[in-house]
Amino acid sequence: MSVWRRIFGPAVPDEVRERLAADEHVLAAAVTGNGGHVAVSALGLWVPDGDGARRVGWDLISKAVWGGDALTVTEVEVVDRAGEAVVLRDLPPVRHVLPKPGRIPYLVRQRVESSIRSRYRKELPGGGAWFVVRKLPGTDGVVLQVRPDPGTEPDVVRGIAEEAAAKLVGGRGE
Repeated sequence: MSVWRRIFGPAVPDEVRERLAADEHVLAAAVTGNGGHVAVSALGLWVPDGDGARRVGWDLISKAVWGGDALTVTEVEVVDRAGEAVVLRDLPPVRHVLPKPGRIPYLVRQRVESSIRSRYRKELPGGGAWFVVRKLPGTDGVVLQVRPDPGTEPDVVRGIAEEAAAKLVGGRGE
């Protein structure tokens, strides 16, 4: 690594720099196989999006796997609210080829794992669900996320999530 990169950090791609929050700093960046960029900050993973880039918060990454020369990221989307909890579903995985990944795989794994405060799997009618408490990037706050299996009874999931979230909020003294 050059002296300049150690002192000033990684070169920040223009499409990311233009969208950074005021106090957000890029920790690592890499060029993708098709000319886009992937970058890591404390607030999330920057991924190519059309002609630019968009940030995916660490709390919205269900899974990130490094294999060969590619980072495969599974994002989630909020499909329902249950009191203070959010019900999620996985989006299709997206593969980002990184010929020279640098620290990207390590930092992504570290950030995704450190966003998880606790997780619990519960078997329910029609399937089951993961209940995960995640830290919200850039804050001291947490959120209870629920990711039910396909076929799991939605009303049961919603009821358990509302109750669990109420206990979580109550337990923090709020």
